[in-house]
Amino acid sequence: MAFTLRAPFALARALKQIPQTTQTSFRAFHHISPSKNLHACPFSKPTSPITSLIKPRNAFRRSYMQPASPITGPNAGNLTQRLLYGAGIVGGTIIATNLLFNRETREDGGMPPFERSYLNETFLHTGLGVGIIGVAASALHQSGWSVRLMGANPWVVIVGGLAMSVGTMYGCFATSPDNYIQKYALWTAFNVTQALILSPLMFMSPALLARAGLYTVAMMGSIAFVGATAKTDKYLYLGGPLLAGVAVVAVSGLAPLVLPATAVRTLMWTENIWLYGGLAVFGGFTLYDVQKVLNHARLAERGLMKRDAVNESISLELDFLNIFIRMVQILGMRQQKR
Repeated sequence: MAFTLRAPFALARALKQIPQTTQTSFRAFHHISPSKNLHACPFSKPTSPITSLIKPRNAFRRSYMQPASPITGPNAGNLTQRLLYGAGIVGGTIIATNLLFNRETREDGGMPPFERSYLNETFLHTGLGVGIIGVAASALHQSGWSVRLMGANPWVVIVGGLAMSVGTMYGCFATSPDNYIQKYALWTAFNVTQALILSPLMFMSPALLARAGLYTVAMMGSIAFVGATAKTDKYLYLGGPLLAGVAVVAVSGLAPLVLPATAVRTLMWTENIWLYGGLAVFGGFTLYDVQKVLNHARLAERGLMKRDAVNESISLELDFLNIFIRMVQILGMRQQKR
């Protein structure tokens, strides 16, 4: 969380300085009048044959570098190419992940209708929850909440955000699905709480956020496809190892608040663990959560538990948010290195 709250502000501040520097240099270049006679100044140095040869060369260099040519980059392509590129990423990721991890498929003739309907209902609530978080985060950012949040004490933000998230999440878990009003009220409060914490991401450029969202959908979609078509309860054993992994990732995310700034190498390793280790851990959680949804669908079909797609969607929302945050930071770091 510390990386998420700090990186967007530094990037936005750096981007704000770029146009000012360019305008100043452009104005300073044109304040020099080419019609002035340099020899008329009483403090000018005597001209030698060497300087008389250098000055025309410098004048040629200035006149050659003056015209500004339009800069074309990878973003100059049309919309169709970008959509095809994104579709290729999503399709290729799904095929590659399925061939790599899903060599043993279901032997019961495919997914039963009650499992399919429960899984589709869970995905629907997951998409609605992510949409609520995005709209609420954008509205909070426009109201100035992001600036106030980043100026607050990081420990207050972490402890307060964790308390609100855990409180609303477990309140939603404890509410019966028959109590629709209280159930969806707590679910909405949970989503708004995530928007309160993640609103500083709006400092990043919309194009970068869109790319991060596309990559997150591709990653989660491919892993969810593997979990839905794999053998029954094949990946449910991952729960224990994933809990241990997420503990390590959480501790590495808190390292910048504890370690001194001089421990550069240690901070670099903890950042890599938080970024790439977090991607692996929450990708595994996506696989585990999809198989857990299917297991709960079978239990609900037997009457051993109630159908509750809202509770199931919260786990997938957390997987999406954690993967999305790391995608944004990785793409932001790559953009700064260019």
